[in-house]
Amino acid sequence: MLETKTQLTEVAQPKRLDQEPIHLALNLNDLTIVLPVLNEEKGVSAVIDELHEKGYTNILVIDGYSTDSTVQEARKRGVTVIEQHGRGKTGAIQTAIENVKTPYMLVMDGDYTYDPDSIQRFLTHVNGYDQIVGARSVENISWMHRFGNRLLCGVFNMLFGTGFSDVCSGMYLLNTKGARELDFRTRGFSVEAEVLAQMSMRGMVTEVPIHYRKRIGKPKLSTLVHGFDILKSILLLARKHNPVFVFSIIAATAAVPGGIILAWVLWQWTLSGVTHSGWALAGGMLLLFATQAFIAATIALILKHMQFRMEHLFRFS
Repeated sequence: MLETKTQLTEVAQPKRLDQEPIHLALNLNDLTIVLPVLNEEKGVSAVIDELHEKGYTNILVIDGYSTDSTVQEARKRGVTVIEQHGRGKTGAIQTAIENVKTPYMLVMDGDYTYDPDSIQRFLTHVNGYDQIVGARSVENISWMHRFGNRLLCGVFNMLFGTGFSDVCSGMYLLNTKGARELDFRTRGFSVEAEVLAQMSMRGMVTEVPIHYRKRIGKPKLSTLVHGFDILKSILLLARKHNPVFVFSIIAATAAVPGGIILAWVLWQWTLSGVTHSGWALAGGMLLLFATQAFIAATIALILKHMQFRMEHLFRFS
């Protein structure tokens, strides 16, 4: 049986990477830096200049039909620019996966928030992992966004049995071959959670601490609107990619009150001889529903194990 494992590194405030001896496990020719952008003319210019200074030349900009000079600024710096298909950031990531030619791709937002110095942390641990997530430092994240991110991480970890500290990070490295197997169903800023959900269920995933900076330009993320949308997407993703846990929760939710009702009916019958047939029927129906949910969870678990085995055979055959 193929086991899906998620290994996490301890997330701490990162030191300056230029002060650390780094051993890179990846040739830079095997890596494409992907920048999904929309109206980020100032941010993308600064990011591309920094990437070039660090020696990263294989850069792919995915543009969401910017109305400013984002595309011109990127092309002026000699990088490849492709207009995305599909909607929102999900469309940008799909477009990138289809066009990347290297074995690995590293996604980072083009708004200057993600430090190119942090890329070395991903390259150090690239071997053996399908995805590496960058866990952001928090000094430049507002308290409201910190609270929302903790809430989303808690729900995600509970539903998928993981222990990630930043499921909404916009900087992550992907094995391109594994990324092409992703089945996208969400839109917008939920794409990071969707990628992580699928990767954590089918492959090896880890995270590394990264430096998060103040963005250049106007923010596009609404804490309440996009936070609720991401939460809704996580719940739908759990139903699709981890149905065993979802059905188990349903079974437990129905079994507990059903058992309490039947115990009370039995107690009343023992004391006074009153049957309370209506309550007995209600308790029995809840237990029957719980049993059906448990059977569904068992079938889902068997099917999921079969899926893992087939994916493992195809990947290593």
